Amino acid sequence: MPNTPIEISASPFRRWMFIALSVGALAAVVVLLSDTEDTVDVSRKTAAPAAPVVSVLPVTAQDARARISVFAELRPRWNAEIRAPVSGRIRTVHKAALAGTRVTAGTPLFEVERTSYETAVTAAEMAVEEAELARLHAQNNVTVARRQFARDGTKPPNDLALRLPDLRIAEKSLASAQAQLAAAHEQLADTVIKAPFSGFVTARLASLGQTVSGGEALVTLSDDTHFEMTVELSRSDWALLDHPIADGTAQLFHRNGRPLGTAKIRQGGGFLDPQTRQMRIFLEVSDPAKGVLAGDFLRVVFDGQRIANTLTLPETALTRAGYIWLVSEEDVLLRHSPELLFRGDGTITIAKPTNVAPPWRVVRTPLGSFLPGQRVTPQKVER
Repeated sequence: MPNTPIEISASPFRRWMFIALSVGALAAVVVLLSDTEDTVDVSRKTAAPAAPVVSVLPVTAQDARARISVFAELRPRWNAEIRAPVSGRIRTVHKAALAGTRVTAGTPLFEVERTSYETAVTAAEMAVEEAELARLHAQNNVTVARRQFARDGTKPPNDLALRLPDLRIAEKSLASAQAQLAAAHEQLADTVIKAPFSGFVTARLASLGQTVSGGEALVTLSDDTHFEMTVELSRSDWALLDHPIADGTAQLFHRNGRPLGTAKIRQGGGFLDPQTRQMRIFLEVSDPAKGVLAGDFLRVVFDGQRIANTLTLPETALTRAGYIWLVSEEDVLLRHSPELLFRGDGTITIAKPTNVAPPWRVVRTPLGSFLPGQRVTPQKVER
């Protein structure tokens, strides 16, 4: 057999060389990092960080008149469905009965067929004439009886002998016939349905030729000259008002702040609303400002009692959690839970703090990161 040379593979040798080089590189990196950590310069600052700057308002206790503000809906005093007072076929629908029309009190809206009611008036007039004739007969009989007893020189034994009961019955029958005639005339007049008050026709519910029954709805009419409002106040706001409040006035404002005049306080208090458990005040608005319509939400402002020792602050001074922040004489933050008395136009009025001595410096716009006892740099600002 021929001799075959034996070849030794170099693959294991290369693998071991690669492992050795990797281990060496890792060791070099570790040594380099260790030397770098030993040479890093660590500097220490002994000065404390500067205290944050806060804007503060210097305030003093003073008297303030309570102003209670609340929104309420302006509603028409009269808002009703006008119903047919009599039954019959509608023979006329006036233009004033069309939806969206503005009508004045007494304007005809509908006319119902009136023939049967004219007949009833004629019959009632005849009944009155007959009753009048019967009364005259009875009165004549009484006169004759009195003269008869006078000629005889005797005294009538009772009213029956003078025919007086017949006269009283005839007089009552006449009165009854006259009342029936008046009712017939009223029903005849009711065949013309008129607007009972001025306002806008908001809906028409009956048509020409339709037969309606007494009490059936014809149109919906909404008053546009007299309005009213119902305001609800909490028990605490109610206590701030000057009592009694009846016949007083309240100021009205548009939502954009435009003054709209005054409203008269008709009555208030006496009971709680069963749903909201708040006090109700009822107001009348007889002459609303131009452009004010039923359904508008207006701001109603009541002038209340004068309260001593209060602080008036911007609304921004009150946090969402209901706190205000004071800055002490040592420029340290103090958290205070105020007694909120009432709100104004962008302001709040609180009772003066009793646990902090004056003068008071109130942070105008507190931050959520404030902590009690934190040192700050106060900067005085104007309101």
